[in-house]
Amino acid sequence: MLSVRDLEVSFKTFGGEVQAIRGVSFDLYKGETLAVVGESGCGKSVTANTIMGLIPQPPGRIRNGKVLFKNRDLTKLNKRALRDIQGVDISMIFQDPMTALNPTLKIGEQLIEGLRTHHKVSRTEAKRKAVEMLSLVGISNPEERLKQYPHQFSGGMRQRIVIAIALICEPELLIADEPTTALDVTIQAQILELFDEIQRKTGVGIILITHDLGVVAKIADRIAVMYAGKIIEIGNKREIFYNPQHPYTQGLLNSVPRLDLQEEELKPIEGTPPDLFAPPEGCPFAARCPFAMEVCDRVYPATTQLTSQHTVDCWLQDPRAQAVLS
Repeated sequence: MLSVRDLEVSFKTFGGEVQAIRGVSFDLYKGETLAVVGESGCGKSVTANTIMGLIPQPPGRIRNGKVLFKNRDLTKLNKRALRDIQGVDISMIFQDPMTALNPTLKIGEQLIEGLRTHHKVSRTEAKRKAVEMLSLVGISNPEERLKQYPHQFSGGMRQRIVIAIALICEPELLIADEPTTALDVTIQAQILELFDEIQRKTGVGIILITHDLGVVAKIADRIAVMYAGKIIEIGNKREIFYNPQHPYTQGLLNSVPRLDLQEEELKPIEGTPPDLFAPPEGCPFAARCPFAMEVCDRVYPATTQLTSQHTVDCWLQDPRAQAVLS
């Protein structure tokens, strides 16, 4: 469905050029959920916004790469062509549902706007579809709810409305940018179950951007681990959780509280991410890695194919590095 190849995105600032995305490649298949995880500032949201065509140019610049959706390179399309895809074939759920909704418009107006713009249906038909979508996302009494404003809904219900807006044109690809970050754990569980139910009913492919590994464990099929603008490891859920190969992935998992290990202490990852104004030539995690070798600072490692779905960028996979591990 989607193929991202060697994507590079930078932003010009007064302090220099920030190299936010530095050669990202991945694929997404129909009906699959791909989770993109990593700490703040690693490039997750920039990747999502680039796919959606929402990078302002300038100050942003797509320096290299392709975003192929149904064999069309989205990076080469003009604004008019992108608008025919945005919200129709590809939709996005943004981080904060309150700022994603217009506080001065009723929910009904915001739901039917995209539908009437892209599909040219009557207002009656659009309202019927809006009621249907609110029911799908679990909002009771949808006919009356259409007449209300965003401030009359709770945080969890606003998030459901944002999901309904994203799905009303029946997209093939849904990008969810940290959709559960501001919600309590009970509402989080409801939203994740909603994603699962919608995917079963519609077959939509989902890119889930998050830093919450608990969310990932719940619904992801495959996981891409990002660090300093690069995908450093990617694999299915079992491979990443039970057989992580990159030291950064291992550090992420070790820093998550576990209820089955009462006496274990959390192990934070020491240090800070590299400066993306002048990113390192070698592995960006080398300065924080307990297994770093001299070559790690100078040369970026080649991608190692561990299984059909599991790849990792790490010098520890080189046969010559076994002496370091032993």
